[in-house]
Order: sequence, then structure tokens, then C-alpha cells
Amino acid sequence: MEGGPWGAIAGAGVATWVWFIWDFWRGSRVLRWLRQGDPQTAPSLRGMWGEAADRARRLIRQADHQIRASDARLHDILSALQASPNGVVLLDEEGHIEWCNQMAEAHFGFDVGRDLMQTVGNLVRDPDFTRYYNAQNFSRPVALQGRSSTTARPVRISVQLHPYGDGRKLLLSQDITALEQAEAMRRDFVANVSHEIRTPLTVLTGFVETLQTLPLTDDERQRYLGMMSQQAARMQSVVLDLLTLSRLEGSPLPGMSDWVPVEALLKRSEEEARGLSATLTVNQQKHHEIIFPPVETMRAAGQIAGIVAELQSALSNLVNNAVRYTPAGGRITVCWDMLDNGNARFVVTDTGVGIAPEHIPRLTERFYRVDRSRSRETGGTGLGLAIVKHAVQRHGATLQISSVVGKGSTFAVEFPAMRLRGAQPQVLKSQIALQAPHNASAHEPAAL
Repeated sequence: MEGGPWGAIAGAGVATWVWFIWDFWRGSRVLRWLRQGDPQTAPSLRGMWGEAADRARRLIRQADHQIRASDARLHDILSALQASPNGVVLLDEEGHIEWCNQMAEAHFGFDVGRDLMQTVGNLVRDPDFTRYYNAQNFSRPVALQGRSSTTARPVRISVQLHPYGDGRKLLLSQDITALEQAEAMRRDFVANVSHEIRTPLTVLTGFVETLQTLPLTDDERQRYLGMMSQQAARMQSVVLDLLTLSRLEGSPLPGMSDWVPVEALLKRSEEEARGLSATLTVNQQKHHEIIFPPVETMRAAGQIAGIVAELQSALSNLVNNAVRYTPAGGRITVCWDMLDNGNARFVVTDTGVGIAPEHIPRLTERFYRVDRSRSRETGGTGLGLAIVKHAVQRHGATLQISSVVGKGSTFAVEFPAMRLRGAQPQVLKSQIALQAPHNASAHEPAAL
């Protein structure tokens, strides 16, 4: 054999080195690829290194898939928190802001680009929050004034911290302005109801004791019984109006299957208004001038879809209010106008005492009265306009009010075209032209 044993050994050594270099080169390719971590650039090899590369490629792909899935879940969670109606702020163990949603920005005036990793105590300077945070007792929320709060539009937010993880905290905030207003309205409502019922009840009790204990003549007895009847009627009016409001709030919305002639609603309103006027001016020389559309105009108004009792209550309350707050000798004008867009407006204009601008936004609140003493004299319960508001809203209509102190008021309800049928606009418009001097308003009604 050429070269002998030593040649064979040298050849084996060279082959070993070649194999080692070649294997080292393959291993280096795998190592470089692992350092890059991109499954798309994985080397295509055979043997042990090829199997190792394939297994590593699968592991990298699985890890990449898990990371993407985790990122997607995190994105979904943050999107859900972003869509939350409540403010959400994530704080680290030292109270630095790690993340917050847009609602928290609005509640506290945060700016994500500016305030991340800022200490929450440096940004929320309310003393109540400082005491709450330092006390480290987060079992109950604390109520703070919102950053956007103003005197005209106060904003209140409820804030509560929830510890989690290793010293981290979750800060939740909620706008409780409407809740506090509702609670205040509930307290006022209970107090007003109690007062409205207690006052006539006290009068009734006093008269009953008088009748039981004092010898009275027949004339005195009849006079006291008449006063008792008036107070009982007043209590009955309050209870009936409360029941009406309760029914309006708890009943399904009116459908489109029941149609009532507008003429019937207007005639009934006219009868009630003239009867009330006669009662209020019975001992006076002057009476109200009440102007309703003529019969042909009422008939031309067609029909309206809705619940008869609710519609009648809304229209009658507006007319009766005008009678109550217009002195004897004043004028109340009622008309039904067809608008160019197909809608219709029921308008009540009076020459009464008028309403100051600051009272108009609150007129539809329950038991709200501009002049409490006058309301009691005229028999008002303070619930009429609240009933009107609920009734017209349930029928898709809007209530508009305008007034000038000392000159009178205009109340208008605009009904949508979808609830009207059979109207004769040409007849209505001709009658409106004839009545124009009576319907002139001091200014355009403001919607409530």
C-alpha cells in the first residue's frame, strides 16, 4: 500500500479536520441563525444540525405565535378598558402612571404623552384625594370635583383605588354627577310630596277639630266644609298627578295603531280651559279672553297617533297653565300649525305675568314653581309641566318655551310628521294668517 500506515493515519487526520471544519461551519450557521431568531432565514441542513435547526425553528415559531397571541389579548384588554365608560389608571408600586384610558384623561385632565410615569399625587391635587391616598384605606371610594367642573355645570367623580400584584394599584373613576343630581332630586321630590300633602292635611285636621269641638252656626259649618272640600281636592290633584307621572314613566312607548282626531283633543282642552277660567274669575268683573281655532280649522288638523289620555293631558295642562298664570282680562290664544316639513305645532300663547329666563330650564322639574304662593292660589300642583314633558317625549315630540316677564309666555309642542295624517295644510295656513296678530311671540321658543 502506497504511503503505508503513516499515510493512512495522515489521511484520517486530514479527513477528521475537514469533517470538523465542515461541521463547525454548519454549527456556525445554526448559531448565527439562532442569534437572529428569524424563522424565515433558518438554514436548510441535514443530519444532526439540520434536525436541531428544524426543532429550533418550530420552537421559535411557537414562541412567536404565543407572543403575538399575548399581544393581541393585551390589545383587546386595553381596547376594552379604553371603551369603558369609567376612567382606568394603572399605577406602579411608587404611584407612577403606567397607563390610562381616555375617560381618565377627561376626569383628571391627564395627557398620556406628557404624564406617563408621573406621580399621580402630583397631578391630582385635590386635598380629599391626597388624604385618601395617604391613608392607604381603599375600602370605599372618595368623591372629587371633576377637572372640567364649572359653576354652571358641576361635575363630580367617584374615585377608588384597588391594590393588585406586587404593590401596584388600579385607579377607577366614575362620573357620578347624574347620580348625585338624581339623589338630590329624589330627596327634593320626597320633601315636596310630603309638604304638598301635609299642608292641606293639616288644614283638614284643624277644620275637623273645629267642627268637633266648637258650636257652629249652619253658615259657619258650611263654610268650613267648603274649605275642607277644597283642601281634599287639592290633595287628590297631587295624588292623581303623581299617579299620572308614574304611569308615564313605567308604560311602554305609544304605538302607531291608535289614531285620535286633533279636533277632539282641542275641544276637550277648550272646555277645561273655559271651566277653569270661570272658576278663577267667579268673583271678578273681568274674565279671560280664550281664543281657540274655529271648528273648520280643528277638523282640518287631521289625526294624531298615540295614547289619547297622555296627549289630552299634555295639551290640557299647557292651556290650563296659561289660564292659571294669566290675570283676569288677559288673553290666551291656542292654535295648531302645520309646518313645511310635515310636522305640526300646538302653540299656547298668553299675556300673563311671564317667566324670568333663569327659571325656564327648570320649569319641567317636578314641583318646581316660580311663585309658590301664586301656584297654591290658582290650584297648581307643580307637576303639570313635568307631565307635559314626559308625555310629549314619549310621542317623539319636543316642548319649547319662551317668555318675557310682564308680557306673557309661549308654550309650543312640535309633533313629528310620522304621527300625523289627514291634515289639510291649505285650510290651516289660511286660518293662521287670520290669527297672526294673536300668535305673535316675543321671540323664538327655546327647546327644553
